Amino acid sequence: MFGMSLGEIFIVAIIAILFVGPDKLPDALVKIAKFFRSFKSTINEAKESFDKELQIKELREEALNYKRQLTSSVTDVVDDVKKEASLTKLDDIYEEFNSIHKETLLTDEDENEELEKPKPKKKKKKAKKKKLENLEDKDV
Repeated sequence: MFGMSLGEIFIVAIIAILFVGPDKLPDALVKIAKFFRSFKSTINEAKESFDKELQIKELREEALNYKRQLTSSVTDVVDDVKKEASLTKLDDIYEEFNSIHKETLLTDEDENEELEKPKPKKKKKKAKKKKLENLEDKDV
C-alpha cells in the first residue's frame, strides 16, 4: 500500500503515537481520514469537471462542424438561387430582345417591301389597266 511495507507503516504509527499522544491519536486519525476523503472527492470533482470540459469541447467542435456544413449548404443554395434568378433575368432579357428584334424585322420588312416595290411598277400596272380598257373600248 502506497509503496510502503508493513514494517514502515508500523514505524510511522509508533512515531504518530509518540508525536500526537495516545489520547489525541483517534481524533488525529479521524481528521486524517476526513482530509484524505475530501482530497479524494476534490480530485474526483476535478476529474469530472475536466471530463465535462472535454465533452463540451467535443460538442462545441461538432456544433461548429454542423454550422460550417449548414453555412456551406445555405451558400450553395443561395448561389443556385442567384444563378436561377440571373438565368430567368437572362431569359427575360432574351425574350425582350427577341420581341424588339421581331418588331424591327417587321418594320424592316415593311420598309423593304416599300423599297422593293418601285412606284413606276405601280404606274405600269395602272398603265396596263388603262391600255386594256382602251383596247376593250376600241373592240366594242
